[in-house]
Amino acid sequence: MQYRKFGSLDWEVSALSFGAMRLPILDGDSGKIDEPLATKMVRGAIDAGVNYVDTAWGYHQEQSERFVGKVLKDGYREKVHLATKMPSWLIKEEADFDRYLEEQLKRLDVDHLDVYLLHAMNARYWQNYQDLDVFSWAEKRMSEGLFHHFGFSFHDDYPVFEAIVNGYDHWAMAQIQYNYIDIDYQAGRKGLKLAADRGMAVVVMEPLRGGMIAKSPPPVAETWAKSERGWSPVAWALNWLWDQPEVSTALSGMSVMEHVEENLALAGEAAVGKLTDADQALVAEAREQYASLAPIPCTQCEYCLPCPSGVAIPRIFAAYNEAVAFDAWGHGRWVYNNMIKPEARADNCTACGECEAICPQNIQIIEWLATAHEKLAKPAD
Repeated sequence: MQYRKFGSLDWEVSALSFGAMRLPILDGDSGKIDEPLATKMVRGAIDAGVNYVDTAWGYHQEQSERFVGKVLKDGYREKVHLATKMPSWLIKEEADFDRYLEEQLKRLDVDHLDVYLLHAMNARYWQNYQDLDVFSWAEKRMSEGLFHHFGFSFHDDYPVFEAIVNGYDHWAMAQIQYNYIDIDYQAGRKGLKLAADRGMAVVVMEPLRGGMIAKSPPPVAETWAKSERGWSPVAWALNWLWDQPEVSTALSGMSVMEHVEENLALAGEAAVGKLTDADQALVAEAREQYASLAPIPCTQCEYCLPCPSGVAIPRIFAAYNEAVAFDAWGHGRWVYNNMIKPEARADNCTACGECEAICPQNIQIIEWLATAHEKLAKPAD
C-alpha cells in the first residue's frame, strides 16, 4: 500500500480508502448488507493497508454505520481513521447537531470520530449551517474529543465550494466528486487545487463515477487499445487520480471481493507523475468519448431514496444509461420489466419533486423518469 499526506495533518492516509456506501447486499435490497462478505472485504482491505473508512447517516438505508461499527471490532478500529457525516438535509435547529452526532456514535459504537463531515454541502445547507453557527458547536465538540477533525463533502457548483472553503479557517478536509470525466463538474480540478492550496486534505469520491467508467464501450475501448500499458479501465481511472499530488486518497465503494483485490493491487503501485503526456492525451480522448454516451449523470448515490411513491429511481436510470451507452435496449427493457417491480417503475412518479431538491447531480429526475419509462416499458426484444 502506498500512503500520502492528508493535507496539513500529521498523519498519512492510504492511497485507497474504503467507502461504506456500496457494500454487497442481499435480495437486491440496499438495506440488507451481506455482512459476512462485507466483513471479509473491509477487514481484508484494512489488513492490506487501507487506513481510512468512510460512512454516513443514510448509507444503506441507515444500516451502514451500524455495520461499520461491527466490522471495526476486534482491534480494527485502532487501525483506521474513521469518518462519518452529519445528515445536512435533516438539520433544522441547533439541537440537531448533538442529536445526530450522539446517535451516530452509538451506531458506530465508538467514543470518537477521526473526521466528522457536513454531508452533501450545497448553497442551501451552507447557509443553514452558518445561520445555526455550526462552527462554534464543532469547535466545542472537538475540544471535548468527540471528533478530532472537521470537514465537508460537496455537491454544488464551484462558486459555492469556494465560499465554503473560504468561510471557515479550520477545515481539515474536503470530499469532492472528481474523476477524469468530472474535471470541470462541481468543485472539479479548480476546487481540488484550491483546497490543497489551503492546506486541506482532499478525499475523492466517485473516482469511477458510480462504476460508469469501469466499463469500456467500443469507442473508449478503442482509445485504451492505442496504449501499450495494458491497463484496465479501472487502472486508467485510479492512476489518473493518484498522478495528482493534491489527491489525498481515492474513496472507493466496493461491492464485490474482486473490486477490493483489483483496487488494492493498483494502490500498491500508486504514484504521482506516473502518467506520461501520451497517457494524458488518451485520458482526454476517453473523456470526450464518454461525454456522448450516458445521458443521465446519475452516480447511484441513492440520495433520492426512499421515493414517497416507491419509484426505484437509481435502478431505472442505471437501466436506461446502460441501454443507451451500450446500445443494449433489449437488455435494458428486460431489466426494467423483470427486475424492477411494477409499483417501483417510473410511471408511478407523482412529480412531487422531493428527489430533485436533494439530488447531488441536479438531475431533472421527473423528466428523465418519463423518458426512461417511454423507452424501457416496451417488451424486451
